[in-house]
Amino acid sequence: MRFAKKDILDIRSLTKDEIAMILDTAQGMKEISERPVKKVPTLRGKTIILFFQEPSTRTKLSFELAAKRLSADTVSIAKSSSSIVKGETLIDTAKNLESMKPDVIVMRHSSSGGAFQVAQRVGCSVINAGDGTHAHPSQALLDMMTIREAKGTLENLNISIVGDISHSRVARSDIIGLSRMGANVKICAPQTMVPMGIEQLGCSIAPNMDACVENADVIMMLRIQKERQGNLLFPSEREYAALYGLNRNRLALAKEDCIVMHPGPMNRGVEIATDIADGDCSLILDQVTNGVALRMALFYLVAGGSRHADAD
Repeated sequence: MRFAKKDILDIRSLTKDEIAMILDTAQGMKEISERPVKKVPTLRGKTIILFFQEPSTRTKLSFELAAKRLSADTVSIAKSSSSIVKGETLIDTAKNLESMKPDVIVMRHSSSGGAFQVAQRVGCSVINAGDGTHAHPSQALLDMMTIREAKGTLENLNISIVGDISHSRVARSDIIGLSRMGANVKICAPQTMVPMGIEQLGCSIAPNMDACVENADVIMMLRIQKERQGNLLFPSEREYAALYGLNRNRLALAKEDCIVMHPGPMNRGVEIATDIADGDCSLILDQVTNGVALRMALFYLVAGGSRHADAD
């Protein structure tokens, strides 16, 4: 099977076989980060632009490390240092970046659909590193990689996603991807944080937190995204923690070997208790580790792997 896509824009556009191919490729890439010299010449001569218009720690750094471990040249551009602050449009900025002949543009933008607009107008590959509340495909893929690594499969797992669903591009991408790979996805949030029609993405809605985590193989907690909410959608953080926070009592309702995940950054003591975040059941740091390998796989597949096999 050849990976034929120019861009990685969302999970919805990936088939089950394509997702499996990405996960398999990422698993093979993981070993590179364990070597004394963490570098291979796979993408030597390729240029990757990191075009981040929103703050990021894990995503931006892991994309940059992924590119460098494959020997690609990387250039970063932030909103504050781009001509967008002078009034240049997103498309004009993208076309100017394209004229410098990069092979891949990794893009994070506050507007849903921003990456799609750019991908339609440039010839190089575009990887969506998060657009508004719409999609975050690489995060969903690394989540799937982490779960499959721990459980051996994604098929028929009971996966609970709890938190700010409305503002979470991670939640949307995870729901679509996990359900496509055969998992049973259940979500829970205050009613003010449950978007209308979310079930159509492939999940069910639990009436409360206890019902959501009962018999779960995986519990994924989400951050309250205060920066996207404007006015808070719940009375207080204390009340939120009491009703929707993951603590030992709630974790006991899940399966004995349940794993806990979080895309970060965490609000400790609000959506997740510290002893759980740092406990044996937590794979939060494994997600970060796998993020580098997964993004290496994406670069390989769109810029140096099977899509270009015939040309090479």
